[in-house]
Amino acid sequence: MQAETLSGQDLLRYVDEHSGELVELVRALVRMPSENTPPTGAERACQEYCAGMLRASGFQTEMYELTEVKGLSEHALYWRGRDYAGRPNVAGRLRGTGRGRSLILSGHIDTVPRGTQPWTRDPFGGEIEGGRLYGRGSNDMKAGVAIHLFVARAVAALGLPLRGDVIVETVVDEEFGGVNGTLAGRLRGYVADAAIIGEPSFLRICPSQRGGHTAHITFHTANGGILADGMAQGIAAGVGQFLTALTEFAELRRRLAPAHPSYRHLHDPVPVSVLKIHTGAWGMGEPMATADTCRVELYWQSMPGEDPAEVAAQFTNWFEGFCLSRPELYSAAPVVEYPIRTLPGSSIAHDAPLVSELAACAAEALGKRPEVAGIEGPCDMFVFQQEFGIPAVSWGPRGGNTHMADEYVEIDSVIDAAKALLLFVHRWCNLEPAV
Repeated sequence: MQAETLSGQDLLRYVDEHSGELVELVRALVRMPSENTPPTGAERACQEYCAGMLRASGFQTEMYELTEVKGLSEHALYWRGRDYAGRPNVAGRLRGTGRGRSLILSGHIDTVPRGTQPWTRDPFGGEIEGGRLYGRGSNDMKAGVAIHLFVARAVAALGLPLRGDVIVETVVDEEFGGVNGTLAGRLRGYVADAAIIGEPSFLRICPSQRGGHTAHITFHTANGGILADGMAQGIAAGVGQFLTALTEFAELRRRLAPAHPSYRHLHDPVPVSVLKIHTGAWGMGEPMATADTCRVELYWQSMPGEDPAEVAAQFTNWFEGFCLSRPELYSAAPVVEYPIRTLPGSSIAHDAPLVSELAACAAEALGKRPEVAGIEGPCDMFVFQQEFGIPAVSWGPRGGNTHMADEYVEIDSVIDAAKALLLFVHRWCNLEPAV
């Protein structure tokens, strides 16, 4: 059959017939660790693999160091303090025949570390059980990257004639509030009429992201924790009061955050969460002693349209007032630090052409129209939408235990996501841009 006469059903059939290759591609990426451990990371092996895949698919491919990108370190969004030695970005471009809409398929290749939580499976084994593929990054977001690489290979294998350019990129350092890699891609010249980011969206089209704010708060006891009568006070009272009072800050956020259509249905659209509490080493090999220092990792979210600086000021004002109202507990002022970049919320309209056309392709591929909703966590989508004016959505598979032990992705959803994306690439890139 001639490529020009391929139907949507032909494209869907191709994905079904080659679904085993797609699954093996996810496994191959999971088996190559690419952990982000700020300020360093270990993404190079995966990036070399991705570059090889794109070259084999006929894409004009480059693997470039972030330090080579002009204007990156001077850009207002650049987050300093990261080391990019041996951490290249990869980008491949397949040029269209002309007068068609261009598209970026973007994904981050870095993952969070395996962590110290006990895994019941090899975190880098790519084990398959019960329709799930397990491993660090399987869901966030090596399955998404694999889908993009698979679609690139499908376009080449089928000889699909595309009028607009297709760019496939894998970027480094997205986790832990990165996005320098995503910023570098745009400054390198990889821009287009739209972008799809392969975050695990649970087969929803996500045109919105919430913002994310992380604070490390260190509580100390005054006078070494010793009271006037010689008793050890410890840190429990001060930390306990803070944890109890957090409901006040959470209520303040719910009251001040503007409503947004992507999140209006949620009971708590801007949650405030405690991620970690740490006082000292644990175990019977450690001496028993009253803790006089405690660190709390606090995380809260914001809505698209909120000014990150204003949201940060809301916390600062609330926390300072809270501490001043309890001088007996906080005579040693807690220290607040912001260890990673604050990520803003961002959104495009739910009826934007990118959203509606991807929804139509997904409906054809999946047999039902997908939900359009905001993705729960922050990501690098705001760089496309806000800084470069590129309409962008997240589209990817279902999974679970993201950033935790035994992370997994559901294999059937990987195949479904690839079907919809292949249809969309074919249709989007064969229409002229709107004037």
